[in-house]
Amino acid sequence: MMRALLAITAREFSGYFATPLAFVFIIVFLLANGLATFYLGAYFSMGQADLTSFFMFHPWLYLFFLPAISMRLWAEERRNGSIELLLTLPVPLTAVVIGKYVAALAFSALALALTFPIWLTVNFLGDPDNGVILASYLGSLMLAGGYLAIGSCLSALTRNQVIAFVISVVACFLFTISGAPLVLEVFDGWAPQALVETLATFSLLTHFRAITGGVIDARDVMFFASLIGVFLTATIIVVDMKKAEGA
Repeated sequence: MMRALLAITAREFSGYFATPLAFVFIIVFLLANGLATFYLGAYFSMGQADLTSFFMFHPWLYLFFLPAISMRLWAEERRNGSIELLLTLPVPLTAVVIGKYVAALAFSALALALTFPIWLTVNFLGDPDNGVILASYLGSLMLAGGYLAIGSCLSALTRNQVIAFVISVVACFLFTISGAPLVLEVFDGWAPQALVETLATFSLLTHFRAITGGVIDARDVMFFASLIGVFLTATIIVVDMKKAEGA
């Protein structure tokens, strides 16, 4: 199982760099991060030695960049017919699904890691709390993992990458804002309080902000782990169903 998982992960990860698109994606991602931090976040005018203005835009940047990664995980395989070959390999379906997901997460982690100059910059300009920054990076990676898991499941539902991208953006957006007051006010007053509180707990933004505050709570970690686990399990079920139908 582990050998198959590593083989699938290595195959998928190297596939990202088979074309220049991976480098274009990373460059655009880094530029978007820089623009959001220094212009929209007014980094220098804030006069604080922290990366609050850097991490506050990650959920919204990921909302578009990560579905662009996840949309190709299964939709492309189904479109070009390579999914039949992939699923006939002597490896468990679970290893294939997790391997493709881990490769996408590793690629996203690489893009995130390349933002390290801004960490060096804030240490040069002041004396930040590097523990909070490290926790924020971990929270950002967990957030990316959640988006990719959702996108992987939705990519398995269709052979059209554009459709996979659009529905992934919508689904990730709903999970992101589910805890926002604007959303909760719609249910407040007529829905049971337990339902409103449950809906609020599904907010990716709420859990991400809790981690970027510098506290890695076990409940936040379990939320992201459960979210990823549920959607990867759903991906396995969907791919298995499509396999039975002839994809």
